[in-house]
Amino acid sequence: MSLGYQDKLYILAFDHRGSFQKKMFGIDTEPAPEQVERIADAKRLIFEGMLEAVRLGAHAGATGVLVDEQFGSDVPERAREHHLALAMPVEKSGQDEFDFEYGEDFAAHIERFDPGFSKVLVRYNPDDPDSAMNARQLGRLKRLADWLHGQDRKFLFELLVPATEQQLLAVDGSAERYDAELRPELMRRAMAEIQSFGIEVDIWKIEGVDERADAEMLAEQARSGPGRQDVTCVLLGRGASTEKVEHWLAQAAPVQGFIGFAIGRSIWWDALTGFLKGELPRPEAASQIAANYLHFLRVYERNLVP
Repeated sequence: MSLGYQDKLYILAFDHRGSFQKKMFGIDTEPAPEQVERIADAKRLIFEGMLEAVRLGAHAGATGVLVDEQFGSDVPERAREHHLALAMPVEKSGQDEFDFEYGEDFAAHIERFDPGFSKVLVRYNPDDPDSAMNARQLGRLKRLADWLHGQDRKFLFELLVPATEQQLLAVDGSAERYDAELRPELMRRAMAEIQSFGIEVDIWKIEGVDERADAEMLAEQARSGPGRQDVTCVLLGRGASTEKVEHWLAQAAPVQGFIGFAIGRSIWWDALTGFLKGELPRPEAASQIAANYLHFLRVYERNLVP
């Protein structure tokens, strides 16, 4: 299997675990069985929204879900039944440092669910003063990448570049200025360091940027080096407002090397909150999720280069 992935890919992401149970359900300890079922049912509702989007015209071949094993219930099996692309996370939830959710058994869990894409979320800042943590992460990620590609499996890499204290000081503490002025080049450098360590990625799942030139720079970095000509990028939503996500999509969509998005909370958070509060019936919540997903899909596709 060659490195990379070229088809369109529009992913609805709901693999959130620790943050999901705490922020959506107020559970900050190990959930009891009845709580696990309630969380799992919420994820089934999100998936019902995805199926509604397909019914309304989203093409199943380009449509995908990113869902976890812990709370995902029967969603992976149902995704395959409906011919949706399936991505599943490998990382332990709620940690600043990447590690395997299932330790030495990571391979067995991937083989059991057989997702089309194995995904990691990694926080990596090339200027992080804790260089030892970055080194540990790189070692684990190299092990995973080598195993995946040795098994002809695809690697979906979600890269977050949180600001260091010094970087925030340089922009007077402004998160907006950090995103606009510093983060794009830091992302490129992080990608380059990861690649230089020998970690090969098929799809980079990256934070949005405000300028098309920055999206072009990141797509170019993704494809730099021998054998990476088919490596691509998808845009994540980061729970941002509809207007912000629309802008990010508009910058990325025309860029060669971007093939879609993997958006989560920006699509389903409000609808799911309304349902859990009893303010929104289940069918209406699913319809709202479908409408939000289709909205972002249309924004992306109308910005594609003809």
